[in-house]
Amino acid sequence: MLIGLLTAIAASICYGTGSVLQAVGSRRAARMSPAAAGVTAHGGPNLSSTAKAAMTWEFIVGTILDFVGFGLGALAARLLPLFLSQTVISANLVITAVLSVKMLGIRLTRKEWTSIGVVCAALVLLATAAGHEGGHHAPMSTHWWLFAVTLLIIAGGTVAVRLLGSRAAILAGLLSGLAFGALGVGVRILDGIDPFDLGTLLADPALYAIVLAGVGGMYLHTVALQIGSVNGATAALVVGETVLPGAIGVLWLGDASRPGLAWLAVLGFVLAVTGAVAVAWYGNHEGATTPAQEPAPAGV
Repeated sequence: MLIGLLTAIAASICYGTGSVLQAVGSRRAARMSPAAAGVTAHGGPNLSSTAKAAMTWEFIVGTILDFVGFGLGALAARLLPLFLSQTVISANLVITAVLSVKMLGIRLTRKEWTSIGVVCAALVLLATAAGHEGGHHAPMSTHWWLFAVTLLIIAGGTVAVRLLGSRAAILAGLLSGLAFGALGVGVRILDGIDPFDLGTLLADPALYAIVLAGVGGMYLHTVALQIGSVNGATAALVVGETVLPGAIGVLWLGDASRPGLAWLAVLGFVLAVTGAVAVAWYGNHEGATTPAQEPAPAGV
């Protein structure tokens, strides 16, 4: 349990730092592009502008941190109940919010700080209540359903961004969170890991759901960072990557709380999601009223 918690916390730090660096890179790429370029007719970024953002050094370093976070998060998903591992990892919201103050010039409101405090308190409750981690086996039909749902999330999110443009920031963040949640479920049920069997691994649809969820989720998260508040987009991601996998872990994979502490686990989970939603709401309204100061280019 302790190793799993430390692994999840390390993954959270990597993800949170990576999100802010990716936001810095995305916004610097937007400043360097012509005003009319890089957006669709609906005001959202096109593939070209997203590719330019991905070529900045900040975004590259952020992406490397995301890959490290992915590896640590995958290990945590195998060691802890999903409702605990995914929620601890989602605490990268706190890291994102704090770093965004310095690196993006964002001023957090009292309500945002209060909401972040609620998330932190909820994580303590969850860690206290968490019991044993369930099994890793699921019927093959579940593996195929996971792949199909992941494909639907990524395809639907891409179409929504094209149609809604700048209005799709929270939706893109939420769908990227659902994709990362599907990734966590896929890692948990993946066949061919223990004992290792390459043939079984390559034949498992969950493996391709993991790849699709990772790449597609990264794209949707990048779009959300380009067109919306970094804290709001990250908070929406938190909701997506905790609620669904947490429920799946409890209902189908045997995850459980400690005896007599189910109420505490439920309370912690609800508070974590509520706090994340609050950060998303305030971050895209009150927090967004203060223009973010962009870091000056190197050498200036």
